[in-house]
Amino acid sequence: MRTTLFILMIAFFFSCSDKESTAEKTNENIKVVNQLFSHFNNHEWQKMADLYVEEGEFKDPSIGPGIVKMSRADIVAKYKELNQVFPDIKDEVVAIYPSGNEHVIVEFVSTGTAPDNSKFELPICTIFTIENGKITKDYNYFDDFEE
Repeated sequence: MRTTLFILMIAFFFSCSDKESTAEKTNENIKVVNQLFSHFNNHEWQKMADLYVEEGEFKDPSIGPGIVKMSRADIVAKYKELNQVFPDIKDEVVAIYPSGNEHVIVEFVSTGTAPDNSKFELPICTIFTIENGKITKDYNYFDDFEE
């Protein structure tokens, strides 16, 4: 009887411990994503790139089909170039959906104004994979059909 009670207590302890570590990991992942959007909106491209592993996987219709590997330097270059075209570019987060220990899904709207004063507004959904506090995958989904 004592042995059974002891085993049940240990199982309960580890069960609660796992839930707490999952919640902590989820909160840390959300924090990383919030930092990313803050750096994006402040046009702090190097700080934003530092949230990624040295070479991450990207899926983004604007850079081609399939998965593309990009280094932190590539990320900085890409967003500096984008910032030249749209000096006031910003993202407004609509919703954040944590999913498991490694994924955060973010729904947001990207907006900006080109030098000719033409504006764009683009709804985007991104699935981030975060491991050990760094973004390893950044998969973007949006309508890339031109009107």
